[in-house]
Amino acid sequence: MDDTTFPATPFTLASAPCSRARVRRAVESREVVRVVHGAYLRSDVELTEITRAQAAAMVLGPSAVLCDRTAAWVLGVDCFRYADLDAVPRLESCVLRGHEPTERREVLGRTRDLRDDDIVEIGGVRVTSPLRTAADLLCLLPRREALAAADALMRLHGFTVAELRRLLVRYFRRRGVIQARSLAPLVDGRAESSGESWARLEIVDHGFPVPLPQYWVNVDGVPTYRLDLAYPRAKIAIEYDGEDHHTSPADRVRDEQRRAWLRAHGWRVIVLTKHSFTDDAVEAWMSELRTMLAN
Repeated sequence: MDDTTFPATPFTLASAPCSRARVRRAVESREVVRVVHGAYLRSDVELTEITRAQAAAMVLGPSAVLCDRTAAWVLGVDCFRYADLDAVPRLESCVLRGHEPTERREVLGRTRDLRDDDIVEIGGVRVTSPLRTAADLLCLLPRREALAAADALMRLHGFTVAELRRLLVRYFRRRGVIQARSLAPLVDGRAESSGESWARLEIVDHGFPVPLPQYWVNVDGVPTYRLDLAYPRAKIAIEYDGEDHHTSPADRVRDEQRRAWLRAHGWRVIVLTKHSFTDDAVEAWMSELRTMLAN
């Protein structure tokens, strides 16, 4: 019987209290998870911002700053969708000009011009700030994913569109800056899922007014039903049903009850899922929205 007790903090193969073979068996049995390339954690330990940063620190050089998707991940926004990946992605880090980017195989190293206020320290490791991370991802990611990431970072960390636009003034000639500056005015921390962000962007890209996120419908003067996106005057609701909160039988019953009430009181409801963002699907519900707004 192997009674190895793994620590409640991140560890590497070199610092593990057992052999590499034992760590590999623990990963296979899900007793231990590989948090990032080269760093591990007991599966029963909560993966917080601090533990994520501590894991990353174990494979970073001393002059490195976590950036881009890895910074977002440490800050609580998963742009990688770790749970859906077959392999743990490389860490994304940068160094200030004058330093050499890391050449470790676990890390994708870059060089950036960063100011002191572009960097925060979490769990002993330097990370680009939420504002700086949002601006970088608006340049780096495809449009939908970029807006969703910036929305989520704003929701969690509370920066403003004005701050974001001021920061982007510094991004002169940076690759992706044109996209970033076009998306920045649309960033809204009220969005509660990537699907809501994607839907809002599609609506704007098709020339429609920006719908209101998280709009409350009152019943007898009491805020009762919250809509993901809404045009209150036209009484149009756009709802995104994500898998986390809209797939169980109880979820479906609750959704149908609230939507039946809305329809009975004059609301028209468009329901979207993850399958609603192919070209054909988008055109179908855009046509529906166009008709609703015209009547």
